[in-house]
Amino acid sequence: MLKERTFLRPTKVARAAGTGGSAPVECCQICGHAPLDDVLSLGYMRATNQMEPVGQPLRQQVWFPNNLLHCRNCDLVQLGIVIDPAVVFPPEYPYTTGNTKMLRDNFVDLCREAGATLNLGLDDLVVDIGSNDGTLLSNFKKAGYRVLGIEPTDVGDIANRNEIPTIKRYFSVETAREVRREHGLARVVTATNCFAHIEDVHAIVDGIVEMLAPNGVFVSESHHLIGLLDTLQYDTIYHEHLRFYSVASLQILLEMHDLEIFHVRPIPTHGGSIRVYTARRGTRPVQESVARMLAAEPRGEAMSKRLADFRRDVVLSKLRLMAMLRDLKEKGARIAGISATARASTLVNFVGLDESIIDYVCEVPGSLKIGKCIPGTQIPVVDEARLFDDQPDCAVIFSWHLTSDLVPKLKAKGFRGQLITPLPVPQVL
Repeated sequence: MLKERTFLRPTKVARAAGTGGSAPVECCQICGHAPLDDVLSLGYMRATNQMEPVGQPLRQQVWFPNNLLHCRNCDLVQLGIVIDPAVVFPPEYPYTTGNTKMLRDNFVDLCREAGATLNLGLDDLVVDIGSNDGTLLSNFKKAGYRVLGIEPTDVGDIANRNEIPTIKRYFSVETAREVRREHGLARVVTATNCFAHIEDVHAIVDGIVEMLAPNGVFVSESHHLIGLLDTLQYDTIYHEHLRFYSVASLQILLEMHDLEIFHVRPIPTHGGSIRVYTARRGTRPVQESVARMLAAEPRGEAMSKRLADFRRDVVLSKLRLMAMLRDLKEKGARIAGISATARASTLVNFVGLDESIIDYVCEVPGSLKIGKCIPGTQIPVVDEARLFDDQPDCAVIFSWHLTSDLVPKLKAKGFRGQLITPLPVPQVL
């Protein structure tokens, strides 16, 4: 049935002046199909990485719509707007992967799995797109492989200081040609939690193919649309995340570039992701995991119905969380937040929380977010030490997908208040 559909490489979105460098998505980012179906609107939001310092006078800020669209042709679910990457990923980008234990553990696993599965040699080059602070590549370097990161923000300076060679610029075909010219072809190219973030995804795949050795493998990790729907993760919908892949939509994208998924498996990062191994068509045997994952995904009308159910459940979740917090505030409770993640910004703004409801949000020592405010609010981000000194009545775990790791640590450090998980069902632990 898919062969009867038309898959066209869409024209790059042109961003209009005077809009904060943004433009609406009018056709599918993978197959060019139009029109797209409305799935969900979460209102308007600030870019999640533009955090104002605590105490700064209020001033005019640019807000962007945060809505979700569905392509009936290839089943890609995608954001309804594209924003200038310089706005979404500013030089002062405050997120570092090395601060999250689950990510550190995941990258150790990825290095081990890739090394064993791909039979890498010590002279092989591993290139990481969106390499952040170099946490992933540090594992490949320790294993003896040559490594190179590509990271546009100042977080790349951390990697360079730690002797993980990193090119500080946005990834493009031109960047890929520079890598090929100066470092040689890559045996492995990785893109973890960024392959769905970069606009003009076809140009990105072109760049990956440009620097990939004939026997090379591209390994991506992205949120899995089906897991997002199953666990009601509306909080992961924000302007960094332009696309939410199913295995089926990702397969269509890669096949348009003569690439083939030969292995895929679920991983726990970011509340539920997929690790996808891709090579040039016909160069590697396709494992049973691909057919198994595809068979488990709704398609066509079944996907449309699943998205309609998701929309209804998101609204109900918002109302339940607000009712729970209202009851606590009526009793005089002081409420804090835990983890100033980007997803916290979506939840806080969609539900309508502000500094009169959430006193502050805690971050681990050393976080670049401390001393700033949750975007779109005046809720301050503070060192987590305040949580144990202040002992508020309760705390909302905004990084709820890490609850199993966080709760024992918080209690061991002496927090005595109630802990609330906002999703998938708001509840007091």
